[in-house]
Amino acid sequence: MRLVLIRHAHSQGNAAGILSGRLPHVHLSEKGVAQSEDLTKRLGSFPVSSLRISPMERCFETIAPWINSIVLPHDPHFQPVIDEELNEVDYGTWSGKKITSLSKNKLWKTVQESPSRMYFPQGEGIAQMQSRAMKSVHEAISAKGKGSAVIVSHGDVIKSIVASALGMHLDEFQRIVIDPASISVLDFSTTKPRTLLLNDSRSVVTDLLIAPKRAKNLIGGGAGR
Repeated sequence: MRLVLIRHAHSQGNAAGILSGRLPHVHLSEKGVAQSEDLTKRLGSFPVSSLRISPMERCFETIAPWINSIVLPHDPHFQPVIDEELNEVDYGTWSGKKITSLSKNKLWKTVQESPSRMYFPQGEGIAQMQSRAMKSVHEAISAKGKGSAVIVSHGDVIKSIVASALGMHLDEFQRIVIDPASISVLDFSTTKPRTLLLNDSRSVVTDLLIAPKRAKNLIGGGAGR
């Protein structure tokens, strides 16, 4: 099973330099709308077993053009799932504040160096977020159906999923970069998950997602194609 991880496109919160968190009515910026249209072309048409989306508006707005122009014409009865487990981190009292201001907070060092120990004031812990996100991942890759499982979520959520899949400790997840409107692809067809694509913001990935399953035993670090 391949897992396609998509971060929402550039948002009004990104443009304003704030930590949006779960604040309502944070939509895509003008740049983000353009990215969402481009994302449709980059994804193209490939078999989809499931589509799970964070409940935040910016995530649905990111993937809606692809659903409407590619997915539904092929399968009018297709139903995406709005998944609370993929919601943005509950940043608590940090929500809505400028990143430049938060970077001066004494807890910022914990976020950057020991995120597994970070619990946002009146919010949730990063480890707690990773746990719920991986619950959704396991449900997605265990479900019956042909094709790739697709998840549309947030930067920190996707970073935590990639870190877990690669066997990295959560305290190392800040080494992973996930940009707005980026696509990452993980392969769960073997005992240990493999990275097929990470933080790609430009490529057309259709061929990758319709390609046959990769060889289980790879030589020389190749992709197995």
